[in-house]
Amino acid sequence: MIRIVTTSRLEQLQHAARTADEHARQSASAANEAFGRHVRELYAVTDRAERAETTTAETSKILAGALDELAAAQKDLLLKDSEIDRLRGELESAPTVGQSLTVLLHYGEPHTIYRTQAEAHADTVTHGARPDEWKPCGGERPAAESTWRCEAFIYDAESNGYRRAFLPSPVPVGGAA
Repeated sequence: MIRIVTTSRLEQLQHAARTADEHARQSASAANEAFGRHVRELYAVTDRAERAETTTAETSKILAGALDELAAAQKDLLLKDSEIDRLRGELESAPTVGQSLTVLLHYGEPHTIYRTQAEAHADTVTHGARPDEWKPCGGERPAAESTWRCEAFIYDAESNGYRRAFLPSPVPVGGAA
């Protein structure tokens, strides 16, 4: 089969081909521009993600260091707190002027030292003494004659130690008063 193509038909076909070619070039150009935009956005997003990962890693290191410093500070604070408690205990237990101690004497010999006379009386009960046996000690009676006897001592800074709270009356020497 033979077909005859006229010049006008040929020109129409060439014009249609040029139009299609131009449309294809414009579409390809638009597609290239869109692809370029997407690639640039992809690079920008990738860059932001990498910077975020780097920042996260740096922040993690800083946070780990801060947590280590916090743990060390808490440990140091705990040590200082226990040292303060120890020093407070020493300060409270250090003798002050006028502070008294009770020495429990057994037949005149020192047996135990207590903070209070009540503690001394309670301890003698464990040694067999009855609570109702306690009577005030007379200055005339020697300590060696008493089974259990409490003597109060007070802190005296001038003597750098403790002294008896109640001194026995002096025994006259050779009848002198």
